[in-house]
Amino acid sequence: MSLFEQHGTAVPEAPRRPMSRGAIAGIWALVVALLALLGMSFLPSPYVIERPGPVYNTLGDVQDADGADVPLISIPDAETYPTEGSLDLLTVQVVGTPEQRLSWLDVGLAWFDPTKAVVPIEQIYPTGQTTKERSVENATLMVDSQEDATAAALTHLGYDVGARLEVADVQAGSAADGTLEIGDIIVSAGGTALSDPQQLREIINADAGAPVSLQIERDGAPQSIDVTPKEGTGEAAGVWQVGVSLQVDYQFPFDVTIQLDNVGGPSAGMMFALGMIDTLTPGELNGGAAVAGTGTIVADGTVGPIGGIRQKLWGAEGAGAEYFLAPSTNCDEVVGHIPDGLRVFSVSTLDDAVGVLDAISSGSDLDALPTCTAS
Repeated sequence: MSLFEQHGTAVPEAPRRPMSRGAIAGIWALVVALLALLGMSFLPSPYVIERPGPVYNTLGDVQDADGADVPLISIPDAETYPTEGSLDLLTVQVVGTPEQRLSWLDVGLAWFDPTKAVVPIEQIYPTGQTTKERSVENATLMVDSQEDATAAALTHLGYDVGARLEVADVQAGSAADGTLEIGDIIVSAGGTALSDPQQLREIINADAGAPVSLQIERDGAPQSIDVTPKEGTGEAAGVWQVGVSLQVDYQFPFDVTIQLDNVGGPSAGMMFALGMIDTLTPGELNGGAAVAGTGTIVADGTVGPIGGIRQKLWGAEGAGAEYFLAPSTNCDEVVGHIPDGLRVFSVSTLDDAVGVLDAISSGSDLDALPTCTAS
């Protein structure tokens, strides 16, 4: 008997029924839909992607335009001290431009990457702004942040930075047109010495349109002039203005040079200031630890919010940072998005940031320091 012999009568298979026209139509509809979806995924989208960018140690070296290693912060005319560890500033790369839109496929893949953020293109490039215009704007903001960081750091160390208000622009037809000139230094208003544009705004609005007596310097010569403010229109109704744009002109006791190419924006200000303080003081401000952080800064030491903080948290983690200094005004974006192994502290001022570094350096109780918590 064959090993494969079977008893009984074989039952022939029933013939397969042909697919109905409805089933065939359904399959083709699915194929067409999938092909259409695939095609649409390559169409340009109205989004850009933010991802972690390069990390720079403000205590270390960078490459200049010629490829040579140079100190990121250089202070040749003052006594400086060796440093250890890192005070990293963080950057965010934006992928996509108004001229080169990302596809929906690129955007879809980024949604599943926690290190990236998908944001509307108008949030990065205001309507009508080109990539070149944004680069110029960011370069200007970077230069201003370096000036403010230097002023904040030197003020923290007790130096007089000689802040003066310089007229950068005069609006045609404004109260100041024909009275103030570009390059004028506004020394005082109503007898109050000025070092910050906000002081002048407050004085102008205090008397609701009354003439303001200004002491200025023009080409080095002192002058006294009176300006009668004009009330703004539209959203500026009720606000009195003289119609000038001001910039703060500092008289630093020595030159501080920051070498950092191809990086724009104001968000490195706080880390610049901390790097200067560490360079100008004995010992290691950070105790030799790996510290990263971000935040804008103004001359009085106030630390302000920045964009892309979640990507900067991941950038810090990737660079091996142990500690992260975050602006308190960004804390809502930090909570729930801290990479493992990174300890975040909330700071509102340069003094706060120095206090955190002092605690890290001295081995003090870090649990007593402010952190980011859910509001």
